[in-house]
Amino acid sequence: MRVMVLVKANKDSEAGVMPDEKLLTDMGKFNEELVKAGVMLAGEGLHPTSKGVRIRFSGSKRTVIDGPFAETKELVAGFWLWQVKSLEEAIEWLKRAPFDETEVEIRPLFETADFGAELTPELREQEERLRAQIAKKQSAS
Repeated sequence: MRVMVLVKANKDSEAGVMPDEKLLTDMGKFNEELVKAGVMLAGEGLHPTSKGVRIRFSGSKRTVIDGPFAETKELVAGFWLWQVKSLEEAIEWLKRAPFDETEVEIRPLFETADFGAELTPELREQEERLRAQIAKKQSAS
């Protein structure tokens, strides 16, 4: 099962305050453990919302909204993409993360099988082809 681990933003991350050397070192060690265990597929920190935009969709209308965005408790400062056997395994890994004061959310990703009959054989083939193209491009870079 794949899960996305969402690290919530706080005042410091939204102000663009970078982590100190100790946290970077500790996070590097934690990430190494995740990679060695075959758990970590990807992981990145995000710039503050002051550098981002949102696109609001309403029918055919598209509205661009410049950051920053209010309500830091609703914002994401970074993420991991993990491959784990279960949600419980993801929880156990996350409990070992070197955070002091933050909130982190774990959410399972939909897998092809989750879509049932609505994902026709043609759509399933398209999905597999796109995933293969993505993997090929990533291995070439």
